[in-house]
Amino acid sequence: MTRRWILISAIYGLAAVAGVLHYAADQAVATFVVAGVALAGLAWIVGVGTESVGSRFGPAVTGVLQSTLGNLPELFVVLFALSAGEVVVAQTSILGSLFANALLVLGLSIVAGAARSEDKCMRFHLRLPNDTSTLLLVAVFLIVLVGLSNQSGDPASKHALAISVIGAVLLLSVYAIWLWAYLRGRETDLPPIEKEEHHLAFAPAIALLAAAGVGAALVSDWFVAELDPAVEQLGISKAFTGLVIVAIAGNAVENLVGITLAAKGQADLAVSVIKNSVSQIAVFLFPTLVLLSLLFEDRLTFVVNPLYIGALAIMAIAVWQITGDGEAPAFEGWALVALYLILASIVWFE
Repeated sequence: MTRRWILISAIYGLAAVAGVLHYAADQAVATFVVAGVALAGLAWIVGVGTESVGSRFGPAVTGVLQSTLGNLPELFVVLFALSAGEVVVAQTSILGSLFANALLVLGLSIVAGAARSEDKCMRFHLRLPNDTSTLLLVAVFLIVLVGLSNQSGDPASKHALAISVIGAVLLLSVYAIWLWAYLRGRETDLPPIEKEEHHLAFAPAIALLAAAGVGAALVSDWFVAELDPAVEQLGISKAFTGLVIVAIAGNAVENLVGITLAAKGQADLAVSVIKNSVSQIAVFLFPTLVLLSLLFEDRLTFVVNPLYIGALAIMAIAVWQITGDGEAPAFEGWALVALYLILASIVWFE
């Protein structure tokens, strides 16, 4: 427990260093890197607090809390990016979170879970993976149709914003209906959470979450402010920054928690955290940000690059195929990781 508090203090100290660099030094790359690492650390702190709070309510609630609060750093990054006119970074950050969680993190979790299993095959309940695959397919259906309309230049393409707003409301409605049923009737699908000594008391956990939320908001602002000069000095594209760097840093909770749970043999909880995150990004975070972008001069829509349309379609099919039968050997996990690395390589050279 003492070691954990030392690490938490170090992360807040790193966030403070990012603030000092932002306001007192002309070091764009250093500020960008430190702020990115601090964001990942703050995401981990959110995970610690959420796990402690969620342990009072059961595995289904914990999975939803982990996914919802774990997306806080990314929410702030996208909002600050939109306010700064960085639409490319905002959109690729959201898409990058989808790809990172559904391909990289899920893939590595399957590898870890399969290695722990006696027959080298990770097994889990079917209900949640199938539910979240359906939610993901609904979101991808919307993105593909809007993208195809935009590419073909048909009359509907002139109303991309209106269609995106309508689609966002429908996605949020579908998610709300699913979430209500899941929280009321799916607890038995998941094993009980093991009571661990390192869980914090309820009040300190809430305080930790509040502090991490404030820290994530501040660090996200500094991170986005140094984005332009940093990527120019580093020679990387904004698309790669959003799709890979921001996505991985902003989803450190799922990256660490999902893989760790799978390595401990808690396959159902690992899948719950990761696939809840994937579905939340697709049918909650993305549509919510589309609606919130109406408050800014630069609007966010579901119109994306054709490359990402194809990648999203393949990703949805791959995730459904691999998790739909309730078992996954290690090679399927490596296949998901390979898909992610192929996409990242293409974006690097764009």
